[in-house]
Amino acid sequence: MSKEIPKLTDIYDTLLRVTSAIASVINVDITIVDKDLNRITGTGNYLDRIGKKVAKNCVFDYALKRKEKFIIDNPRFHEACANCLNKNKCTETAQVCCPINFDNDTIGIIGLIAFNKCQKSIIDANKENLLEFLSRMADLIEAKLKEKKKTDKINLMNQELEFLVDSIDIGVISTDENGEILRYNSIADEMFHLKNDKVSRGIRNHPTTNIENLIDNISIDYFSKTKCFHKNKDFNYIVNGKEFRGLYNVKPIIVNKKIIGYIFTFNKMNEVIRVVNDITNNKPTDFNDIIGHSKEITLVKEHAKRISKSCSTVLIQGESGTGKELFARSIHHDSNRKDGPFIPINCSAIPENLIESELFGYEGGAFTGANKRGRVGKFELANNGTIFLDEIGDMPLHMQTKLLRVLQENTINRVGGNKLIPINVRVLAATNKDLDKKVKEGEFREDLFYRLNVIPIYLPPLKDRTDDIEILVDNFINKFNFKLNRDIKSINNEVLGLFKNYNWQGNVRELENVVEYAVNMCRGETIEIWDLPNRFKDMDTDNTIEDILPISVLEKQEIIKAVNKHGNSKSGILKAAKALGISRATIYRKIKLYNIKY
Repeated sequence: MSKEIPKLTDIYDTLLRVTSAIASVINVDITIVDKDLNRITGTGNYLDRIGKKVAKNCVFDYALKRKEKFIIDNPRFHEACANCLNKNKCTETAQVCCPINFDNDTIGIIGLIAFNKCQKSIIDANKENLLEFLSRMADLIEAKLKEKKKTDKINLMNQELEFLVDSIDIGVISTDENGEILRYNSIADEMFHLKNDKVSRGIRNHPTTNIENLIDNISIDYFSKTKCFHKNKDFNYIVNGKEFRGLYNVKPIIVNKKIIGYIFTFNKMNEVIRVVNDITNNKPTDFNDIIGHSKEITLVKEHAKRISKSCSTVLIQGESGTGKELFARSIHHDSNRKDGPFIPINCSAIPENLIESELFGYEGGAFTGANKRGRVGKFELANNGTIFLDEIGDMPLHMQTKLLRVLQENTINRVGGNKLIPINVRVLAATNKDLDKKVKEGEFREDLFYRLNVIPIYLPPLKDRTDDIEILVDNFINKFNFKLNRDIKSINNEVLGLFKNYNWQGNVRELENVVEYAVNMCRGETIEIWDLPNRFKDMDTDNTIEDILPISVLEKQEIIKAVNKHGNSKSGILKAAKALGISRATIYRKIKLYNIKY
């Protein structure tokens, strides 16, 4: 990499002051020329030549090549003037030249020039002193160039740092040890409108606003006493009359065991919620992920697609394992809210005394054991998105009343709070219970049922969509082949017939579990009856498979049992062959014939 050499024009103002000062003190004209023979500054006779090139092969050209300081007391006859094109017109009477260096590179010449006897006598009388003086001036110019280079580098680093900090998607504020704001980034300005508070951005030692005035629950005295990193502190702030919530972190800047300032970082609560949702939500699910081509499931998918763009509440009813959450996620993904959060919550899995705070959140100290900073509820997390209330039939009656109010007013009230928080949430609910029956028995509010059941969706059980069993089984085999590093090719037709006649009380979820079990147990490339759980083997075969099995099936089954019992070592195979009453050669041939893996 080539070394970057600065230009004399980078410090033009400094050169102008230097030449003017020297000329006024010594009373001799002075000029500075760069390495490209451009005249940068000049006094007296050179004033009208500033910015122009000096002649090639002149004294300055000679000085640049020689890279040494020298004095000419006999112009036109000196070695330096030998090739000068203007020597016959020259009016100079004496000259002092000194190179200007940057590290080891000559980047210009500073020269003192006499045009009359008086000026010549000044040079003649002070030759050594003037040479030393010009050397000092050249050193000064070099120092100024290095200072300028460092300053430019620092400014560039500051710009890069400012750009970097502005690129961070959180607010950043630095303060001094007393909490006076020194610097901030664009996100902090956006959050708190600091420019309106006349904080001088990026300018140190100009504090005008204290962080304690910006956020009411921040205590610099507390931070100075603890001298530790404080993380995820909840706070409220007001901008243009509107109240917002957020989280802040604070870290002290400690030098020589003394706090000299603090770094505050701020997150908007809605951004925190968005990130949490992005991380916790699974990959988007759409209707293409719902496997099945039967008439029954196709009609339900078409119905769900039609209502997905609506904002009305949906009640999804169906037996356990029919895919209620899968449908809910697909409706959300196909809706206008697909870029918002999808928040699922199982109403039956939350203790009755916690469900209100889980749904609506709570204020700090609302009850014994509550987080002192409070907690955001699921409805707030789902703002501008969808909340899925699974097992809604198990919601306690007192919570049904509060949920009804939320659906009617689109506001929530945190536990321990007295402020209504507006929300924009679409509600999808699901249950495997008979809500009509629960309403009649007084276990579910009738008005809430009608509020939830604006758009009903009924999912058929697997036993009513047996045409989908084969495609479901193929999909599950592929899934578990990948998960379990297996290579199962197919499923025996008799097993498939058994599946189609089985009463799947656990529906698709049960079928998936059975296939996973079979993929684990299967020793060949085809799932057989003996690869299934015992409940299938013990079924009444009159309704499933014929009483008589082919000899080959029985033979393969008994060989597998023998190998499982005695092991797959050479001695184990020999024992298995003896147990079966066949030779070792025969058992190896049969193992190969039936493609038995061991």
